Amino acid sequence: MDQLQIIEQNGARVLTTSQLAESYGADKQLIVNNFNRNKDRYKEGKHYISLQGHEKNNFIDLNQIELGSKNAKVLYLWTEKGAWLHAKSLNTDQAWDAYEMLVDDYYSVKQQVKVLSEREQLMASMKLTLETAQEITLVKEEVKEVRTMVEQQITLDHGEQRRVQKAIAHKVYETESDPDLRPSRFRELHREIKDRFGVASYKDIKRKDILAAIRYIEAWLPRKVLT
Repeated sequence: MDQLQIIEQNGARVLTTSQLAESYGADKQLIVNNFNRNKDRYKEGKHYISLQGHEKNNFIDLNQIELGSKNAKVLYLWTEKGAWLHAKSLNTDQAWDAYEMLVDDYYSVKQQVKVLSEREQLMASMKLTLETAQEITLVKEEVKEVRTMVEQQITLDHGEQRRVQKAIAHKVYETESDPDLRPSRFRELHREIKDRFGVASYKDIKRKDILAAIRYIEAWLPRKVLT
């Protein structure tokens, strides 16, 4: 990766889209497409800074950025956190290696330490707490969503299968007194359970449907055989 032109905005180092693409060994349009597809994940001020109009043109002139950027309606400048999201989207070894170099050699600037007042320390602490709480909430929501999806697919365990078996046996013996006809009643009930729940066997019933299956069995009545 060639030596990057240092660009700063709001007291922090940033990268243009072209610089980011060059660093990651990616096409500039791919960076733009990744951003457009995942725009809801990027937050202005945290992941990027956008400049328009005179502010954009003045910034380009001041930093001697490629003149072609003036033709764009918006100039995007990427922070370290924004660069991380792009590396995550590309998910290539080159992108991750480049990101580590950016963190070590570009974004990490040795600056004079500013002594914060008590009020500034409190505000910084509150901001960090809020961001952490928001990130935790997001993670919890994603975990809950995945867990729900998994639970929707889990089938009966051994104990639950035995519960269904007992319910089937109880219903057959309850509704059929003739021992010779009971095997056909078992087959009939098993067949109707498979049709009702769309499974190849009662063992494949989803765990979330076990109560519905038990109620179905308890309410089941054999078909009358015409003689």
